[in-house]
Amino acid sequence: MVDQDIKIVCRNRRARYMYHIENCLEAGIVLQGSEAKSLRAGQADLSDAYAAFEGGELWLQSVHISEYANAGYMNHEPKRPRKLLMHRKELTRLRVKLKERGYTLVPLAIYFKGGYAKVELGLAKGKRKVDRREAVRKKDEERDQRREERDAMRRRGSR
Repeated sequence: MVDQDIKIVCRNRRARYMYHIENCLEAGIVLQGSEAKSLRAGQADLSDAYAAFEGGELWLQSVHISEYANAGYMNHEPKRPRKLLMHRKELTRLRVKLKERGYTLVPLAIYFKGGYAKVELGLAKGKRKVDRREAVRKKDEERDQRREERDAMRRRGSR
């Protein structure tokens, strides 16, 4: 996601903490008009979301897209399942991978690319509690090391 015409609506920051992301994929989302307007206003939440196969199609579940204030009676249901659009070969490959033990599809971000709403999906395996603690400890150590280097540079520069 390095194109200039990408507008990120929301990210699932917790997903990278809770899962080992092995592969990232992009999929289109089928939306109603009021959902698209609400997304453009940045009104979405991916915290409990996941993607799953139902009837041979890939669906995005538990994504909260807030109701659009100006939609009136034509508004949408905030947590309804939304169909994801991908090529048939990609869907087949994903279905095989998801049947392996421990894999899940986690939405990492929703964004607009060239005017179309897209979702970035991560093929992920869950981290154990020990792994999550290790990641936090490693991040803290790196932060402390950068701070010490910065302080050392300041001391050298003030002489």
